[in-house]
Amino acid sequence: MDLRVIGCHGGETPKHRTSAFLIDDDLTLDAGSLTSGLSLKAQCRLEACLISHAHLDHIRDLATIADNRVQNNCPPLIVAGTKGTISILKKHFFNNLLWPDFATIPTVQRPTIKYVELRPEKPVIIAGRTVRAVLVDHTIESAALIVESKEGAIAYSGDTGPTARFWELLNEVRDLRALLMEVSFPNRQQKLATISGHHTPRTLGIEMKKYRAPKDLPTLLYHIKPSFQAQVEKECAALKGLNLSVCQLGDHFVL
Repeated sequence: MDLRVIGCHGGETPKHRTSAFLIDDDLTLDAGSLTSGLSLKAQCRLEACLISHAHLDHIRDLATIADNRVQNNCPPLIVAGTKGTISILKKHFFNNLLWPDFATIPTVQRPTIKYVELRPEKPVIIAGRTVRAVLVDHTIESAALIVESKEGAIAYSGDTGPTARFWELLNEVRDLRALLMEVSFPNRQQKLATISGHHTPRTLGIEMKKYRAPKDLPTLLYHIKPSFQAQVEKECAALKGLNLSVCQLGDHFVL
């Protein structure tokens, strides 16, 4: 199982791109930087995008990838998310005002994007994998994603602060190869992290104790705010007993 980091930051600069991760060339976790980080050929190979929630830094490039794919006569791209997420995409994003409704372009019968609702904790087959969404704690409806195949499993926290159910289910997952885990602010910004539904290294360390499986699980950290990158990395490095790595643009993991 291949995992490639297309975007992994909690903000954007010329050296930072927002959340988007590619699994085996055909499935993505979020879509914050798909067109800014993938070639046109790679964009056309995608079968599905799993969307954790509808904040702009996780959905933005759905707009431009839809535009690119319709020009290249690509098959419909599955856009999968919870009911609340899909509702926001329809009402506020692909609404024929902010952006064209690519669920009806070029035709209703053969659209550029096709929505698939992820019912919380109900497995569904997408792009040949079993996918489960698990609601987590953020400022809007947000879901962690557990993706399983015969090659193993990957878990993605989505944007979240301290939560519970995600860890309960994760403790039941067999052959978990990696956990993509958000951390956004340094410890001194705990109030802001709490208000905005994100982690600091301090709360991350507490959360990871809820995972009962072996402590050598590769935990790949993402969503660090560019302004606080160095400080968050330093504070995460001080956490003991965890196998933590900070994602970098272009990272490629064979899991």
